[in-house]
Amino acid sequence: MDEEYDVIVLGTGLTECILSGLLSVEGKKVLHMDRNDYYGGDSASLNLTQLYRQFRPDQAPPTELGRDRDYAVDLIPKFIIASGELTKILVHTDVTRYLEFKQIAGSFVYRDGRISKVPSTEMEAVRSPLMGLFEKRRAKKFFEFLQGWKDDDPTTHQGIDLDRDSMRTVYEKFGLEPGTQDFIGHAMALYLDDDYITKTARPTYDRIILYTSSMARYGKSPYIYPLYGLGELPQSFARLSAIYGGTYMLDKQIDAIVTDTDGKFVGVTSGGETVKAKQVIGDPSYFGAGSNSDDGKVRVVEEHKVVRAICFLKHPIPGTDDSDSLQIIIPQNQVGRRNDIYIAMVSSTHNVCAKDIYVAIVSTIVETDKPELEIVPGLSLLGPIHEKFFSISPLYTPTSSGEADNIFITRSYDATSHFETVVEDVQDVWKRVVGSDLVLKKREVEVQG
Repeated sequence: MDEEYDVIVLGTGLTECILSGLLSVEGKKVLHMDRNDYYGGDSASLNLTQLYRQFRPDQAPPTELGRDRDYAVDLIPKFIIASGELTKILVHTDVTRYLEFKQIAGSFVYRDGRISKVPSTEMEAVRSPLMGLFEKRRAKKFFEFLQGWKDDDPTTHQGIDLDRDSMRTVYEKFGLEPGTQDFIGHAMALYLDDDYITKTARPTYDRIILYTSSMARYGKSPYIYPLYGLGELPQSFARLSAIYGGTYMLDKQIDAIVTDTDGKFVGVTSGGETVKAKQVIGDPSYFGAGSNSDDGKVRVVEEHKVVRAICFLKHPIPGTDDSDSLQIIIPQNQVGRRNDIYIAMVSSTHNVCAKDIYVAIVSTIVETDKPELEIVPGLSLLGPIHEKFFSISPLYTPTSSGEADNIFITRSYDATSHFETVVEDVQDVWKRVVGSDLVLKKREVEVQG
């Protein structure tokens, strides 16, 4: 391998594949390698055999679950916010031509012992059991204030400064009850905990506007999801990279990351051959994370281990109007926790499992030494569980920017139920690798109802 590349990318997680696609489009010469024989890394979608191999290596999948090829089970469940940053990247790169999207049928929140739909229209809001009559009026004024806000028109500010006042101040101005604050902060602004309340209101304002504009885009819910699972996303970006001359090698063991005497990146050794490049981008598992060779380039984010249970059901989740797909958020203070619990469910309508099977994934950030018990409030909403696969994932983050040694490491996938933080990582790594901000064009995404 005498060829020299601009960038070697290690791992085919979504973050890495987006970056290799975007860099290839920019004219960079990219070599992309992965030790696995499938795309997606930690964010892969597995068929039945792969799923059992990962979680129960000594057990074959039961025949009653149907055919192997009917399954594409996400290891890390996340939905795409219709007006969010990932959608903008998909559209900007034209990767949408390789993908078909379907809407997620409903977004729900757990409150006072029951599941309620997050209202998607004014009519639903009026009928919603989440608020009493007077509270609905106050909430209506709050949302009208947000929708009417114009930075350059002080008459729309009602005495509030989004960049100085805390979110608590804004809630108090409109007299919103704690339960309503809960629902807005967690089910709409999608915060994992309540830390945002004491911070300035601008980020929460941006998140709520993103949610409501995404909801308005296709109705029903603010989320879309690719047919055949999230594993389609990295594959589509890989295809994009290949069109622009990127080279892919799956099932390649990485023996060593080679550096010079100053510690700067030189190349990657695989199967006794070293391929050279100016820069390397990779997921944390290639730089000591989860392996014995810790070279100090990544660290575990102790307070952010994620516990997940992948559950196969033979029925829709009770109390959700028989929805074929959904998200349920259990706000932390409803169950005496510090972090929210998420339930994401998809089904055969998304071509990710056999007919009459539903895949529900319950996840949260670990807070105790008994993580399995922490997701029980979520599991108990599912009804009878046919099959369950349990995992705990540490979160890794790089210890340096990579600019000194040309080694750029991405972050592990967090507990959020959407891809906004993944895109933040893409933008962050892009800026460090290329030296300028990632700029995207706007177009539209086609979605099935």
